[in-house]
Amino acid sequence: MPEAANLAVLAGLLIGVIYGVVGLVSGFCMMSSLRGWWADGDGRLVRTYALAMGIAILVTQLLAANGVVDLGKSIYLQPTFSLPLMLAGGVLFGYGMVLANGCGSRALVLLGRDRQHHDDDKRAQIAAAEMTLKGLIAPLRIALMQGSQTTATVTSLPALLSIGGLHGVPARLLPALVLGGGLMIFAFAHAPFRRAPGQMLAGFIVGLLIAAGWFATGHLGADDFNPVPVASLTFVAPIADGLQYVMLSTGSTVNFGIVTVAGVLLGSLLTAVATRRFKLEGFHSPQHMLRSAGGAALMGIGGVMALGCSVGQGLTGLSTLALPSFVAIAGIMIGAAMGLRGGLRVRPLQIEPKAGL
Repeated sequence: MPEAANLAVLAGLLIGVIYGVVGLVSGFCMMSSLRGWWADGDGRLVRTYALAMGIAILVTQLLAANGVVDLGKSIYLQPTFSLPLMLAGGVLFGYGMVLANGCGSRALVLLGRDRQHHDDDKRAQIAAAEMTLKGLIAPLRIALMQGSQTTATVTSLPALLSIGGLHGVPARLLPALVLGGGLMIFAFAHAPFRRAPGQMLAGFIVGLLIAAGWFATGHLGADDFNPVPVASLTFVAPIADGLQYVMLSTGSTVNFGIVTVAGVLLGSLLTAVATRRFKLEGFHSPQHMLRSAGGAALMGIGGVMALGCSVGQGLTGLSTLALPSFVAIAGIMIGAAMGLRGGLRVRPLQIEPKAGL
């Protein structure tokens, strides 16, 4: 493996380990954030997510403005895309994470802490993602994409501002400051969040990890002859790629996404053992198992259609200020709202008490 690729892989492992530690300790998760905010009236976790989003946008755009990373090489800023497919995929992912009671990244973090129903969730998500990427559902996805895709000359907010006469660094930094600053104000305007230093630290760290991923692949991994794909934290495709690597490693190589997934598991596991949080968990009932597996499958299918998950689009994609990423995250929010409110609301399962001995 070339030196640049080695550097990117090592950086990905470190980023994954840190994310696993922070994710387990803080409970960082879009699903938990939205449930706490909309259903329980607790807005602290959603402020953590908002802070991470704001930091990711600001630091990523600073890297791009200084020529450190070429975000135009990422999948989020490609000129051809299908907005209907991304919106629909986002809705499926959002509703699926309510069914599964957690997003894909959260399930991955918890997989390092316990060893039962999260294994089943990940298997369902991986199988659904693989079917949508390369398997039985792939022809349908490709046909839908080809029938609804568009080729755009403007794919990001900076490019949109350039039409109005604002060019270069100002066009990049203005929307970054408005969006990133607005998200940070939203976070710190909440008094309970300001009294939660652990949540504040988690938001800062996760936001910086998104930018670190761009730096690792776009700068450390830059090679004229064998460049590393420019990417950052995302979990749908990398989890599927990681499973494929484990089964068919001969003749293949690890990449940034695969080692990041491994790092998350390692960081979560080490933290769980060190803090005595490691435990075995199981499903409460067959209905619980079916609901979790179904939600995981929807996340796998929806994540592929939307080109990312709640982290892959909600943080990484949004940090590029890509217009399609706003559509994908809107879909995820709509799907989550459907699952948490209204006629399609996912109702809590009734847990039957265990019979005494």
